[in-house]
Amino acid sequence: MEWELTEVPGNLASSLQAIVDVVAANIEPKLASTLIRQLSQACPLENLRHVKRVRRRTECGKSELSIILCLSTGSQTCSKQLPVDVQKIVDTYQLSPFSAKVSMCSATSKEEWEEQCKLWPTSYHPAHDLSIIHGFREDELPSIFNCMKIAIELSKVGNAVIIVDPLSTQIIAKATDKTHQHDTSENKFFMKESTDNNGNLLLPISFLSKCKSLNMEVSCINPWGWMKQRTMGKKPLPSENFFAWHPLRHAAMVAIENAAERDRLMFPSTSITKPDSNGNLKNYNDNEPAKRLKTDTKVKFEHQDKEQSADESCCSDLSETTRPYLCTGFDIYLVWEPCAMCAMALLHHRFKRVFYAFPNPVNGALGGVYRLHGEKSLNHHYNVFRVSVPEAYLNGLNDGSKEC
Repeated sequence: MEWELTEVPGNLASSLQAIVDVVAANIEPKLASTLIRQLSQACPLENLRHVKRVRRRTECGKSELSIILCLSTGSQTCSKQLPVDVQKIVDTYQLSPFSAKVSMCSATSKEEWEEQCKLWPTSYHPAHDLSIIHGFREDELPSIFNCMKIAIELSKVGNAVIIVDPLSTQIIAKATDKTHQHDTSENKFFMKESTDNNGNLLLPISFLSKCKSLNMEVSCINPWGWMKQRTMGKKPLPSENFFAWHPLRHAAMVAIENAAERDRLMFPSTSITKPDSNGNLKNYNDNEPAKRLKTDTKVKFEHQDKEQSADESCCSDLSETTRPYLCTGFDIYLVWEPCAMCAMALLHHRFKRVFYAFPNPVNGALGGVYRLHGEKSLNHHYNVFRVSVPEAYLNGLNDGSKEC
């Protein structure tokens, strides 16, 4: 297995809502080749070339083969709607027709294909030219995979996130889950990466097994995991102006905080002069340059139809001396698929693309359980991709080497 990038569509309804009724029948395995040949001549499925003629499934420990006889012609019983040539085949082999449903259109993604196969097996041919995927260029592959490697190397306990400016490939912020209070040894483990003699980063031996199964230390998978702190009598630890850990401090939330802190340091507030309500000039300390930028750009893009286009244009117009509006145009890489809270936070901060490595089948909001990025009522949308990580690479991390 190699590094792969798969788009996670926001809506699976495109090919799943278009369903076709067909007439099928169970057959003996030894008759499969003969029936396929005869039916291909008597009733070819010209408009359903993506649908496999034969379905194999196991029920009650017994393998069962079914074959599509023809398309359904209406609400009549199966025996009355068969073409003459097909009826002859049914009579010859004493088949018992039944109704079934198949997808009318071929799948455009692996997720759609998996859903289609729940009805009847179909063929899936992923696009070899990745540039046709919306919001993605093939020459970005090395950078995308490298960013995911950085996020994985950061993930020792729970989830890990990095925010990247795709134009400069600069890491804007990075963070890990801060919803639990860890003991001193764990804190040291977080703060200082252990390496071998060659400087390669070492991960705990349990890292690979946690990736293969549900890691209950990931806040987005187990959002109530912080409750164990209460049973131990521990309270959030204040660290300067914020808590070192908090139930809501998932990795994505902490990374957004760190990005905002970076902006405050790089673009400090300035003193400006404005007239007050009485017309007298007064000095004001502007602590919200991001809001000023939003006001300015609102006028600039008020005639554009889509907010997505406005966000992208806003990002491209930013200069090195202008504070970006939130995280507009940035990419975010997560080791584990985010929950609904984190996914909405990414939406509110105007991220352009979201990448994650491992699905979250418990609370995943971007494909695992929900598909929040496909909700049309939201005022911003980002593209979501899943990065398939080779097992050899994860094994290499545990062994102190980086195979890819």
